[in-house]
Amino acid sequence: MPDGFIAFELDLMGAVMNQLVPSLDAMASAPVSLANTQALPDAQGVYLLIYDGQVRYVGKTDAEAGLRTRLSRHARKFEQRRNVRPEDVQFKAAQILVLTAMDIESRVIAHYGSEWNGSGFGSNDPGRERETTAKPPQGFDARFPIDIDLPLEVLPEGERSVHEALVSLKIALPYTLRFELEPGARGSHAFRTRPHPDLAASSVNIPARPLTVRETMQLIVQALPEGWQATYFASHMILYKEARAYAHGQPI
Repeated sequence: MPDGFIAFELDLMGAVMNQLVPSLDAMASAPVSLANTQALPDAQGVYLLIYDGQVRYVGKTDAEAGLRTRLSRHARKFEQRRNVRPEDVQFKAAQILVLTAMDIESRVIAHYGSEWNGSGFGSNDPGRERETTAKPPQGFDARFPIDIDLPLEVLPEGERSVHEALVSLKIALPYTLRFELEPGARGSHAFRTRPHPDLAASSVNIPARPLTVRETMQLIVQALPEGWQATYFASHMILYKEARAYAHGQPI
């Protein structure tokens, strides 16, 4: 190299970690409740979920889903799970102003360890292929399965199409509810506009009292023509025109 020149690499990640980890360790945590999480800015940053005194999950937010959105989503998830309550889980969150293009999440995971990362905690719809395998629920879902026996006020009293009821239920629930669509329907919004014809043609009457999700799905199956089956899994529910036994699913 010529005199007067060096190749200098700025260790920005090292500087962030050297300041971030002590700050996270020193700060107080708060319960993962909707009241607490919705008070956060919807900003980019990282957060920890703490259960039984240990960091169980490390998350990183982006510009589309910031700290408020992600942690509020987690708060709702814990509201309808067995063996855990929102107040049992604590969070620590840090807004990071210089975050773009830095793989800070993996570095924080490596520092704290995180039992729930990679366990299905942050997963989306597992899809039909997962349901047809003989693989039992694992990780987060095995320990904290969804609770479909909590009384909820999701659907107002009165008569509506089964499709309308299912759409409202799908949007309200903090876990996946998947139902059969018309042949060839694809896309994330197809559940709103392209239901199976039976769902649009059938009506369900919702009584004037809180119903559990189990009771609601039983009413919906009763309102449909013969041959429909609702099935409960540890992580989600499905409704299809089928008569099928699943290794790790239970008909509702």
